[in-house]
Amino acid sequence: MNALTKARPAETVDLTIEGMTCASCVSRVERALRAQPGVSDAAVNLATERARVTGSALDAMALSEAVRRAGYDAEPVAAAAVPQAPEASPEQDRALRHLIVAAALAAPLLLGMAAQPLGLPLMLPGWAQLLLAAPIQFWLGARFYAGAWKALRAGAGNMDLLVALGTSAAFLLSCWELARGRKHALYFEGAALIVVFVLLGKWLEGRAKGRTAAALRALMRLYPETATRRRDGREEQVPVAALAVGDVVLVRPGERIPVDGRVIEGRAAIDASALTGESLPVEAAPGAVVRAGTIDADGLIAVEATGVGAETMLARIVRMVEGAQASKAPIQRLVDRVSAVFVPVIVALAALTLIGWLLAGAPAESAILNAVAVLVIACPCALGLATPTAIMVGTGAAARAGILIRDATVLERARETRLVAFDKTGTLTEGRPAVAALHPASGAPHDLLAAAASLQQGSEHPLARAVLARAAEAAVAPRPVAAFRAHPGQGVSGAMDGRRLMLGNLALLEGAGIRPGVDLIGAAAAQEAQGRTVSWLAAPDAPAGEQVAGFIAFGDAPRPGAAEAVRRLHGMGMETALLTGDSPGAAAAVAGALGIETVRAALLPMDKAAALAVLRATLPAGGAVAMVGDGINDAPALAAADIAIAMGGGTDVAIETAGIALMRAEPGLVADALDIARRTTAKIRQGLFWAFVYNLIGIPLAAFGLLSPAVAGAAMAASSVSVVTNALLLRRWRPAAVPMADRAEGAPALR
Repeated sequence: MNALTKARPAETVDLTIEGMTCASCVSRVERALRAQPGVSDAAVNLATERARVTGSALDAMALSEAVRRAGYDAEPVAAAAVPQAPEASPEQDRALRHLIVAAALAAPLLLGMAAQPLGLPLMLPGWAQLLLAAPIQFWLGARFYAGAWKALRAGAGNMDLLVALGTSAAFLLSCWELARGRKHALYFEGAALIVVFVLLGKWLEGRAKGRTAAALRALMRLYPETATRRRDGREEQVPVAALAVGDVVLVRPGERIPVDGRVIEGRAAIDASALTGESLPVEAAPGAVVRAGTIDADGLIAVEATGVGAETMLARIVRMVEGAQASKAPIQRLVDRVSAVFVPVIVALAALTLIGWLLAGAPAESAILNAVAVLVIACPCALGLATPTAIMVGTGAAARAGILIRDATVLERARETRLVAFDKTGTLTEGRPAVAALHPASGAPHDLLAAAASLQQGSEHPLARAVLARAAEAAVAPRPVAAFRAHPGQGVSGAMDGRRLMLGNLALLEGAGIRPGVDLIGAAAAQEAQGRTVSWLAAPDAPAGEQVAGFIAFGDAPRPGAAEAVRRLHGMGMETALLTGDSPGAAAAVAGALGIETVRAALLPMDKAAALAVLRATLPAGGAVAMVGDGINDAPALAAADIAIAMGGGTDVAIETAGIALMRAEPGLVADALDIARRTTAKIRQGLFWAFVYNLIGIPLAAFGLLSPAVAGAAMAASSVSVVTNALLLRRWRPAAVPMADRAEGAPALR
């Protein structure tokens, strides 16, 4: 299965970064990290204030020091035995306190400014304005000076530098005018209101960013803090982190299961809705597999731990969601290039604005204020937040629905998907086939069943389980088989009672030079026309004409909602295809029942990869192909697809390898996954579009004197908040697929 993804980096180090304010900061931190020995890549997320560094022989402390030299604070993220939900940030509480104080100090200045056009003499004397504005500028606005100084020491610029330059220019100009006795040419209120608006924007932005991580925090909180461990006949309460594989834990009604494990005693209904999105509890009896984070609804059970802490399914899900939220969309590369030169360009434009107005004969104070407006309105915050916030909210919403998206590149490819190819057995069908007909060439059906059961004994293949179940019902005991051999994608062979036997599809027989008679071929075709799968039994050493002993037909019910899922994909403008190792007749029957347009049948696993390449060539330029399989036997096809969608019902291999992993085995989730991916990409593009448009419109308006510094400050703050708020609309998304447990019983079977 490693072929499903590129080789994973040898090491990954996560860092928390403090002091970033905009996309320029992100670019600077990434450059500092990538310059360190052993680093192959570094991705910094402004929304989460985290950096993920990949490479070999990484030194976490050296990486942290490199970030500090770039002007920011950094600490390695310690690996926890059990993922912990982050606590509420004290920074948000302090930001709110500073905002309230700043607003209270600025209120009299705002009142006076608002009353001036009405002719009301409410403007405070100049010395009073100075006393109110000074603490806003140098105490509450000290963060901007600190950030600007760090950026300058690192030889770069950021949003703090723009705000510090702009407000300082307005404040010092006002002090100069006050010293000259010009009491009516003061702009203290402008400088103060810029700081207030920026503080308001940062506080709102912080609140919104906190909400973007809500889904990840909810996943982390699924872990209980303690567990009841049974050892040597005694029960003891222990921290979940102290549990080990092989421990037996007791879970009572209402408690969360603390480990992945196997039920060894008791029965209970397990509520897995928070983990898989499945709405109704599932009965768990001895032998059933249960997962950490699910809830025991109604019974006492004893669970033997098979996975604890970081090795549980829940921990894998958390890591996958964290990885997706830390990743960058391909379009972000454009933003990074713009951000690298953004602040120097804005400072240059502000200088040109100042010089231009002075050359045009404008008063110095007017020229300075227009330059200040340019500095203040140009904010790279929105550029830095557009991508990560949309990714965080979109992948979080998907995770709540049981859809795990590996990284932002998958989101981009999902937008380009034009064809979805499905495996058949276990993907579009239940994967629990049953023997529908026994058709011997001669003799009794009992003999045909006995030979097939003997060849299939011990196998876990779905068709083998169906044969053995039918044999058990008929009280047919399998007999010993020698020289057993599996033929991948075709069937099995072996020797029973000294006679060589083969059981498999028609390709297996034809490879041995065996061809069934016309009557048997006709009977098999009739079964396949009903959507049934046919396995042939043959004895290669028998006389010609007597080699084929007959066939067994298997019926497999389609998954509920499979036809609806195909219709939804067609409604989204996508083509569908069925790639299966089954016979053409059976494949055509299933495809016809579900509305699938293209069928490729009798394919070996490697043939599916080649079929995908042929299908891709029929698409318009840039069109991508998605492959949906169970994440195990479809490995070559999944690896060959642009997007690998593993519908393994939450299997470990699906979580670790697929571009998109569906926690519930429901075809409808395929359309949901592509839908949320497309919506997330749309939000990214909307955010970046408005961030660029905002600057393209706002900067010229400020340069031409059409925006006051205070209005520019309010607009700058509003830009970041609007981008984050737009991304948060994704939280309203809900999957259209109805969980199977909620569907009416009685889906039609292809039997």
